[in-house]
Amino acid sequence: VHHELLLVLPNYLFGVGMGDPTFQKNYIFKLLLYILLKQRGEQEIPKYFNFASDVLDKWSEIEKAGKRPSNSAFWWISGKGEEVKWSFEELGFLSRKVANVLTKVCGLQKGDRIIVVLPRIPEWWLVNVACMRAGIVLIPGTSQLSAKDILYRLQASKAMCIITDDTVAPAVDSVASECQFLKTKLIVSKGSREGWLNFSELYKNQSADHSCVKTRIEDSVNIFFTSGTTGSPKMTEHSHGSLASMHASASALSSSLVTADTGWILTSLTSVFDPWVFGSCIFVHQLPQIESATILNTLCRFPIDTLVGVPTLYRMLVQNDLSSYKFMNLKHCMSGGEPLNPEVMEKWKSQTGLDIHEVYGQTETGIICSVFKGMKIKPGSMGKAAPLFDVQVVDKNANILPPGQQGEIAVRSKPIRPLGLFSEYIDNPKKTAESERGDFYVTGDRGTMDEDGYFWFIGRDDDIIISSGYRIGPFEVESALMEHPAVAEAAVVSSPDPLRGEVVKAFVVLSATFSSSDREHLACELQEHVKKTTAPYKYPRKVEFVQQMPKTITGKIKRHELRNKEWGRM
Repeated sequence: VHHELLLVLPNYLFGVGMGDPTFQKNYIFKLLLYILLKQRGEQEIPKYFNFASDVLDKWSEIEKAGKRPSNSAFWWISGKGEEVKWSFEELGFLSRKVANVLTKVCGLQKGDRIIVVLPRIPEWWLVNVACMRAGIVLIPGTSQLSAKDILYRLQASKAMCIITDDTVAPAVDSVASECQFLKTKLIVSKGSREGWLNFSELYKNQSADHSCVKTRIEDSVNIFFTSGTTGSPKMTEHSHGSLASMHASASALSSSLVTADTGWILTSLTSVFDPWVFGSCIFVHQLPQIESATILNTLCRFPIDTLVGVPTLYRMLVQNDLSSYKFMNLKHCMSGGEPLNPEVMEKWKSQTGLDIHEVYGQTETGIICSVFKGMKIKPGSMGKAAPLFDVQVVDKNANILPPGQQGEIAVRSKPIRPLGLFSEYIDNPKKTAESERGDFYVTGDRGTMDEDGYFWFIGRDDDIIISSGYRIGPFEVESALMEHPAVAEAAVVSSPDPLRGEVVKAFVVLSATFSSSDREHLACELQEHVKKTTAPYKYPRKVEFVQQMPKTITGKIKRHELRNKEWGRM
């Protein structure tokens, strides 16, 4: 079986062979072996697992024993001359101090929940590891969350603590009085703020003497809020085992640059778990805004092997003369979050000599399909099923469909549930049950599989909009629009955009009192209203005023008609 694992998985790994003796001493190798054995019905998955103690600390021990060089585990630059580098030993030392802040100062215990809304700064990574050590459940959030978004997340999650910076703190203060479970507010700031504890001052003065709690492999480690497609965002629970195993084939080079927002699971996978499984370095550029020149210059100045970004990033980059840039060490490029245009892939390769490898997944699953290194690239395809997942295309009765036939992309979850799948939607057993169909977890995305086992994305059953990698549910945008007195009805769909792939477009029926208003001015007013009501990236970049909506006999708006009109499918 050990030999079988070595044969099956290396083809999917980027740069690190699982036959490497140093890797085999790492706990994650044993975990993958256990998973394979269980799928063969020969072994139970281990009862206890903690990524901090069983992976990160093991790398630190290997380096201290001189069995491999003491490489950087984390490398951060601000773009303003600031730089931070940590080895695995330093990461362990600092994260233990933060764990003591959370437990001794904040009084948090194993199983308690904490919301973390921070940009790409070193403290975000320290808090991630510290929460693992203390058994605290981390709930990440994007810095673009509005006060309304934060209120919903604090109330729904019953989080007892929040960590954020000067930018988001005012929004938290505006709703904190309505959050009965919130006990402690920590701010990452050079200054002070009334009612907040200063994170930096606290952790620097704490002892580094902390013993990692013992966590079961199924214990919760992260909760990610979904996009809120047909209602309020759902809380998706992941365990210590799921995040450590679901993606172990995604990247294994020595230094990766990830540009995704810290609020999304993609960052947790490709900028925490994935690289550190293999003892690789995570490279972080703070990047307050994604600028193509900055990204390209960073790739030229630093020894980055892997670039991970949403298609929007690559669309921006190929607008430059790439031949004038000489990348220092770039070998592998990954794109995820939405389909990437074949013409962008071709332009990128013609100027850099590098392929872009697409990945596909969800908050609930992590990466379940990918164009792995060494595979033939079929432009427009999201690749084959990831190891340890049985991905199929099924019909409404959960029957597996033959190649070429359109259906719903699904992951086999019975009789043995893959360790990489989410545990449940917290406090929502109905939605959890609805996500299962027969022996499968159904993604809600439609697609096909060809004769070679490559998957092709077609569309989404739930009308979700994917813009610049952000998954945006129409319900939340429509709700925000309906709060404005000028709006009688609203329907939100995707609309094609050359840079972002697709953007939010709102169709609006005006109330009688606003029917004679200046349309251009009113469109801008509605856009600003949505920006203030919900996260700014969700606002409709296009607004069209209509006399009436296309509707079904029962009065439901036919969003598919509006969407088809936008995409020229009528």
